[in-house]
Amino acid sequence: MSESSAPPSGPTRPPEFDPAAALPLDPRDGLLPVAVTGEYAANLAITRGALPRAIAVFALPAVASMLLMTLFYSADAYWVGQKIGAAGLAAVSTSVFWIWMIISGADMVSVGLTAVASRRHGEGRPGDAARAVGDAVVYALVIGVTIAVFGRLYLHGMFTVMDTPPEVTALGVSYLGTYLLGAPLIFGFFAVDAAFRASGDTRTPFLLLVTTVIAALVLDPVLILGLGPAPRLGIAGAAVATIATRAVAFVFGVALLVRRRMIRVGRVDVHTLARISRVGLPTAVTGIVFAVVYVLLTRTTTRFGTPALAALGVGQRVESWTFMIGVGCGGAAAAIVGQNLGARQTERAALAGWIATGFATIICAIGAVLEFTVAPQFTGLFTSDPAVVAEGARYLRIVAVSTLFSGSELVLEGALGGAGETLPPMLTSSTLTVLRLPIAAWAATRWGTAGIWWTISITALGRGVAMMTLWRWGRWKRKSL
Repeated sequence: MSESSAPPSGPTRPPEFDPAAALPLDPRDGLLPVAVTGEYAANLAITRGALPRAIAVFALPAVASMLLMTLFYSADAYWVGQKIGAAGLAAVSTSVFWIWMIISGADMVSVGLTAVASRRHGEGRPGDAARAVGDAVVYALVIGVTIAVFGRLYLHGMFTVMDTPPEVTALGVSYLGTYLLGAPLIFGFFAVDAAFRASGDTRTPFLLLVTTVIAALVLDPVLILGLGPAPRLGIAGAAVATIATRAVAFVFGVALLVRRRMIRVGRVDVHTLARISRVGLPTAVTGIVFAVVYVLLTRTTTRFGTPALAALGVGQRVESWTFMIGVGCGGAAAAIVGQNLGARQTERAALAGWIATGFATIICAIGAVLEFTVAPQFTGLFTSDPAVVAEGARYLRIVAVSTLFSGSELVLEGALGGAGETLPPMLTSSTLTVLRLPIAAWAATRWGTAGIWWTISITALGRGVAMMTLWRWGRWKRKSL
């Protein structure tokens, strides 16, 4: 059946992907809500049925996947902080700023593929979606290799830019240098994860992560401390465990995509890559700007010593629990919005964005209360250093204000990405993020670290308000892919 025609009896499931292709669909139900791929048939009615239930069911596995990764990263920080010390925490924290920049390339592919593939699924064209997935996976691997090579070449310079203390630099070079070795597979996993989500399947990525994160949680202390026959790798062991988590998930994910005929690898279509890049590049630029700002912000924070650097990292680890919930809901919203736009149900897509935002905001409000009330206890999970605990608690109590708005920022940014509208979010978010540099430098001279923390909090709040404004504006409804 051609893409532009349908049999007289109404649309049917694509025969190349479904053994039960002869079963007709009710034309009144619109397009097939999610792709029917090989032996797996997702039954979630993304483009029909009750939206709150559809969003909740679809978002839960995505949120759980993000929380699994957050659990691992928190355990990672616990072992580094308890066994290596404040310098180790500071090394991981400063390395993460560069990792954010590195991962921006993977985000470009992930966001672009989610928008393109979900639109194809919503249009009832799973074959085209599978070809886009194959191109995106190859694209992600190539970008990952390129970044790994250049990252290793300029590794020491990354920490020179941040003006980190010598002991922090030495540990950071070991951690980040090891992480870069696994960058290609980590990039590949981002594309695989986007492929499943775009088809309406958030359960498979979740199950993949359950298995790999459990293994990584065991591997983390074994490699850091050298338990049993394993070598004592110290902080590099934490990076190895992180690489293993994503690499194993990538390999198994590709195998499942092949089995379900959700990926077709052949001659790469440059037009598909251009479309993915056009949608995803603004998101990547946003991530790069965000990372660069934090790299430069580190120079201001370094003036207050290693405890301040470590506290910044610990605070972000605690924040990541609500942050990742927003990311999970945003990923779900991206696929739901993309499929509904493909099915020409624009108002349903708009409503989906607001409902997903409401769900995330409720959870973020709970997180904000906890961050404010039990801040010292949260910080104490990662370190016993009194100076770090006190500074980390101050950070959490200040940023609790912006946590209330993190749900709207992350969900609607994801929803806008699913619609293919990524340039306006990039411009607004990047502008607010860049403003942190002059404001924090000014505030730090008057209020010390509290001035830096308040700068981070207020600008984050502004990004949440900006995303709500862009979603309500509705320019994304006219975006074509």
